[in-house]
Amino acid sequence: MEYEGAGRAMVLALKRYDRLDLAPAMAAWMQRATAPILPNTDIIAPVPLHPSRLFRRKFNQSAELARHLAGASSLNYQPDLLTRVRRTESQQGKDRIERKENLRAAIVATPRHRESLEGSRVLLVDDVLTTGATLSACTEACYAAGAANVNILVLARVEPDRNIPIFAATNVKE
Repeated sequence: MEYEGAGRAMVLALKRYDRLDLAPAMAAWMQRATAPILPNTDIIAPVPLHPSRLFRRKFNQSAELARHLAGASSLNYQPDLLTRVRRTESQQGKDRIERKENLRAAIVATPRHRESLEGSRVLLVDDVLTTGATLSACTEACYAAGAANVNILVLARVEPDRNIPIFAATNVKE
């Protein structure tokens, strides 16, 4: 969905107002949208939060979406597949270049999961896609650890280019 109006209100209800009860329905929407690629997925994983942000927020909204999606799809869920090893500033208000720089070397494959990543087909889940900098950093970390394929799935997209369709899941390997 587009991250505006009711779509934005629903995402913010989950993310900022602890409406975890919305996650199962949102994950069901995501499951229907990404049904064609789920049979070709080995691991479902969320975009990680830094431990300090997780402590403040009390939960990772992307992990909640990924957990419900994996459960409904009977797929392998690895909530800690990736680790945010460096605390980053908020991405809010940053342009594409600043966002990418902010995330440089901030996300890596969790050492104990490196072996399971080798040759795996990963589906990364996030709540909102803005410029793609965060998902790009996560994708790079998966490929660096040997993933065979990485797809991304987001609940909402900020200000999409009207000439480019919004896809529920897309392969980001170049």
